[in-house]
Amino acid sequence: MVFRARRFEFAFPRPALVMGIVNVTPDSFSDGGKFLDADAAVAHALGLAEQGADILDIGGESTRPQAVPVEEAEELRRVLPVIESLAGRVKVPLSIDTMKPAVAKAALRAGASIVNDVAANREDDAMWRVVAESGAGYVCLHMQGNPQTMQLNPAYDDVVREVGEFFFNRIRRLGACGVPMEHILLDPGIGFGKSIDHNLQLLAALRSFKKLGRPLVLGVSRKSFLAKIAGAGPEERLPAALACACLAAESGVEIFRVHDVAETLQALRMTEAILGKRSL
Repeated sequence: MVFRARRFEFAFPRPALVMGIVNVTPDSFSDGGKFLDADAAVAHALGLAEQGADILDIGGESTRPQAVPVEEAEELRRVLPVIESLAGRVKVPLSIDTMKPAVAKAALRAGASIVNDVAANREDDAMWRVVAESGAGYVCLHMQGNPQTMQLNPAYDDVVREVGEFFFNRIRRLGACGVPMEHILLDPGIGFGKSIDHNLQLLAALRSFKKLGRPLVLGVSRKSFLAKIAGAGPEERLPAALACACLAAESGVEIFRVHDVAETLQALRMTEAILGKRSL
């Protein structure tokens, strides 16, 4: 199985990839504006790359529950200087975390190679056309509703089945827009329109999504459902997140979107070393 994003290519199976989070926002739940300044964001991203991040995910609009939407011009003002600076300084692919086709297009022009789209539940195909025309990679994330509504009362008959059906449908629609299978990643959207129980059900059933034939992305880093189980603030949830990551690696997840790159890499490499002995 291969994932392609413009000039980048990753062949699986291989050691899990880590996507480092770079929030160029004043209101993200996890780092609350620490990297809103472009120079601070670039320095943070370079630090994550030095720690071993395989992908850098840059976002200029918070997608936490009930986050206030950001105007397109402001989102561009936040992310473009960061992407332009990093594009000439790092060898790993840059991902733009955005729901706006125009922001994605500008970011790809500035040097990004992947579009991380939390609004893959969209009906309009403008974003998918941007991805197809650019040859970018695409993270297809499942979300019920939008960031303003997603946690008001998430409800499913069968969350695992419904997320799987969503992925199947979106792979077909992406293909119809000219996005090849090899350019698609699937993210079950932990915390995006899910209760604690929904999140746990999805984490327990990650292997069921492997039949779709695409690499899986998992983002649990510092999310609030961890606190409701482990009882900790955003920067104190690393042990709980690492537990999820290690179990997800055992289930075959290929890419982990995280704030704590070095710690996650260490946990994943140890997990992989142990799992590697099972086949002997």
